[in-house]
Amino acid sequence: FLALILGFFLLLPILMIVVVSFWDYDFAQMYPDFVTFNYTETLGSWVTWQTYLTTLKYAFLVWAITLFLGFWGSYFLAFHIRTTTMQMVLFLICTVPFLTSNIIRMISWIPVLGRNGLINSALVNLGIVPAPIEWLLYSDFAVVLAMVHLYTLFMVTPIFNTLMRIDKSLIEAARDAGASGWQILWNVVIPLAKPGMAIGTIFVVTLVMADFSTVQVMSGGQSASVALMMKNQMSLLQYPAAAANAVVLLIVVLMMVAAILRVVDIRKEL
Repeated sequence: FLALILGFFLLLPILMIVVVSFWDYDFAQMYPDFVTFNYTETLGSWVTWQTYLTTLKYAFLVWAITLFLGFWGSYFLAFHIRTTTMQMVLFLICTVPFLTSNIIRMISWIPVLGRNGLINSALVNLGIVPAPIEWLLYSDFAVVLAMVHLYTLFMVTPIFNTLMRIDKSLIEAARDAGASGWQILWNVVIPLAKPGMAIGTIFVVTLVMADFSTVQVMSGGQSASVALMMKNQMSLLQYPAAAANAVVLLIVVLMMVAAILRVVDIRKEL
C-alpha cells in the first residue's frame, strides 16, 4: 500500500515530466512525440549554462551562510541554555517568523533595503555615505539575504536535533582530558553534528535550486535562476521545454544529494 502511494504521488509525476520533455510543441499546444531538441536547446544554450551557474552560486552562498548561522544558533541552544524548557521556548521563538507567508517575509526586506529604506536613510543621515547605496536592493545581495532569511530554520532544526542527541559525558570526558573549548568543538561536537548538517544542507540546497519567486522579486528582474526560467517557459506554454529543464535540474540536484550522502552517513539521524 505504501509503495502504491509513493509510486502515485512521486514516481508517476516524475515519469510524466520525463515523457512530456520529449514531446513537440508550438505556440498553441503540445504534440505527443519523441524528439530530443528540447534537451539540445537546453544544454546547447550558453544562457542556460549561465543560469545554472547563477543558481549554483546562490545555492552555495545561501548554504554557507545558513550553515554558519544554523550551527552557532543550534550550538547556543543546545549547550548554553541549561533547561530543556527554555531550550524549547527559544526554539519556538525562532520558528515564529516562519509561520508567516514566504512572500510576506521576502518583500518585508524592500522597505529596509530600498533607496529610501531604513538602512540607506540611517547611513545618509549619519554621514557614513554621501548617497544611498544602490546595490542593497534588486541585486544578488538582496536575493541571497532574502533566501538566508527564508531558509535558515531548515538548517537550524536538524543541527539542533543532532546536537541535543550528543552525550554530554563525551564533552565532560574531553574536558577532563585537557581539551580546550575549540578542541572539543572541532574533535567532538562537529563530527557528531555532521549528520544534522548534511540533512540541513539537503533541505537548503534543494529549496534554493527550486526557488523562483525570491529571485524574481529581490533581483528586480535583473537575475535569473533555473526555476524562474522554467516558470517563464510555462507562462509561454512551452511545457515540453520546461519539462526538459526540470529533468536536468532534477539530475543536478540528485547528483548534489548523492555527493552529500557519500561524505556523511545520515542514516543514524533518520
